[in-house]
Amino acid sequence: MNRLAGVTSPYLLQHADNPVDWWPWGPEAFEEAKRRDVPVLLSVGYSACHWCHVMAHESFEDDTTAAYLNEHFVSIKVDREERPDVDSVYMDAVQAATGQGGWPMTVFMTPDAEPFYFGTYFPPEPRHGTPSFLEVLDGVRTAWEGRRDEVSEVAAKITRDLAERVLTPSAAGLPTEETQAQALLQLTRDIDPATGWFKGDTKFPPSMVVEFLLRHHARTGSVAAREMAEGLCGAMARSSLYDQVGGGFHRYVLLPRPEGTLVPHFEKMLYDNALLCRAYAHLWRETGSDQARRVALETADFIVRELRTSEGGFASALDADSDDGGGRHVEGAYYVWTPGQLVEALGEEDARHAAAHFGVTEEGTFEEGSSVLMLAQGPGVADAGRIASIRTRLLAARDRRERPARDDKVVAAWNGLTIAALAETGAYFDRPDLVERATEAADLLVRLHMDGGARLTRTSRDGRAGANSGVLEDYADVAEGFLALAGVTGEGVWLEFAGFLLDLVLDKFTGEGGELYDTAHDAETLIRRPQDPTDSATPSGWTAAAGALLSYAAQTGSAAHRAGAEGALGVVAALGPRAPRFIGWGLATAEALLDGPREVAVVGAPDDDAARALRRTALLGSAPGAVLAFGTPDGDEFPLLRDRPLVDGSPAAYVCRHFTCEAPTTDPAELARKLSR
Repeated sequence: MNRLAGVTSPYLLQHADNPVDWWPWGPEAFEEAKRRDVPVLLSVGYSACHWCHVMAHESFEDDTTAAYLNEHFVSIKVDREERPDVDSVYMDAVQAATGQGGWPMTVFMTPDAEPFYFGTYFPPEPRHGTPSFLEVLDGVRTAWEGRRDEVSEVAAKITRDLAERVLTPSAAGLPTEETQAQALLQLTRDIDPATGWFKGDTKFPPSMVVEFLLRHHARTGSVAAREMAEGLCGAMARSSLYDQVGGGFHRYVLLPRPEGTLVPHFEKMLYDNALLCRAYAHLWRETGSDQARRVALETADFIVRELRTSEGGFASALDADSDDGGGRHVEGAYYVWTPGQLVEALGEEDARHAAAHFGVTEEGTFEEGSSVLMLAQGPGVADAGRIASIRTRLLAARDRRERPARDDKVVAAWNGLTIAALAETGAYFDRPDLVERATEAADLLVRLHMDGGARLTRTSRDGRAGANSGVLEDYADVAEGFLALAGVTGEGVWLEFAGFLLDLVLDKFTGEGGELYDTAHDAETLIRRPQDPTDSATPSGWTAAAGALLSYAAQTGSAAHRAGAEGALGVVAALGPRAPRFIGWGLATAEALLDGPREVAVVGAPDDDAARALRRTALLGSAPGAVLAFGTPDGDEFPLLRDRPLVDGSPAAYVCRHFTCEAPTTDPAELARKLSR
């Protein structure tokens, strides 16, 4: 029976034709394991995961392995992007037991969902001290059948240990000036000044840390914070992490060779690109950097061009692998170039110029003489037009290659991040088309994911909502996107939708001590209710909720939402000085808290030139976490506009904290000064 054929997850659908008798996550699978008295294999991955594809091809498509699994196990396949709650709970167990984690995640459990043996990728034959997957299966079956009491005892202990991991707000209180200064000091120790990257061979994009650094500089004037942000963003933009031809960022880069060549892990994720698009736009707002402007706009255009769905949302990811032109499915084949391919696309002279500019060599930096592209040298002013022409022609040539597969499910949280990025980037750079794309995605979330009011659905695909309820990051990031859209468009309906979602955060995701959980109190019961305040590839739901609650309180004056934000931020005071790279969004939110955040009300007719000038000045202000409302005096949609009259009949701007305002100004230059100190 093919149980995966009707699901919405592209990752599960990739396994629908496996000889393995897969079950989706659900009570039926565990009931079947109890009936047969066999252990459960839980395999967790995602569609753009290279090693997930490798293990699927080597083991799950193998008839012998599948027959063994089908006889001795009930096998459950989970898309971690659809069920981050399941992934989080069992990844905690994997990391506690092995000291590391990753995907594919392989967990063996009792029929009561209690884990007792773990791993990630297992090869089809023993390698480098790692047993083969069949050896692992045979060992687990033997233990289950011959040492059941021991297995049950181990499983019960692991489950108890996981259940006891409940985080509560730190007794350290709210983050302070000292918290932020210590976090910055720790970051300076982690940075490699020779490269601009953080130390270590694996380079993930530190989007949330960049946001903290920019906000800290804006609030305190710290030159070190600004220079670190510029260094990180410059290093990423020049490296092969960034797609030098088509724009957008890959997942991460590695340093696998002695000569230190940065080689990407080539999948492209919506969340990375949304976060980085916004970070580079904010860097431009702070510094005026031409490079930051280019990268922000190219990344926004990549998102719209490559990831926008026909329904107006944004797809989750592009795979790393594609056909190399010779019938082989190879990681990175779509993105790398040989010198001969450059000549074919550009002609001899421009090929030599491109090779020098992008670091393409005869011996190559990747497989079989191909090279990943990076900026070996920056173009001079006279060279910029030539490089732009070369990029355009390379993109056209690349478009004739087989494209990587696209995971076209729409994830609410990541679309919320994208809405914020496109709305702000469009507003900063006078690109109303980007604001329109953000609005269309927001419309889709309201129409399809908000389900008329009771809950937020995490995913949809092809215009059909999935079955999984949203987790905390969905509510928080969608609210963040709606709040950004409200500030850019002046349409108060987005503020209302954000308030609806954040009321649910306070009601369903917040504990009695102010702690936050990743799942609602009425969600499916797992062996542990997941919660985690630390950032991974995206802001944690915990700190994302704190940021959105704080912004909403600044827009509305709501004491309840302000209290919710402050209750959640206690954890930043504890973790920020010790592990700032893993709580960047919490530190960024703390910067907003320390600054107020500032509330800006611009009153005036939307078509009035003076009002538009004040509005643009407010949008470009870098005060950390500042919120903006604009419209006519006493506008009903934004509480900030109430009792804010025109000044001598002219449009005016009010800069406030906690709804207490300074004297209004009609002068954009004066407004800029108010927002810069």
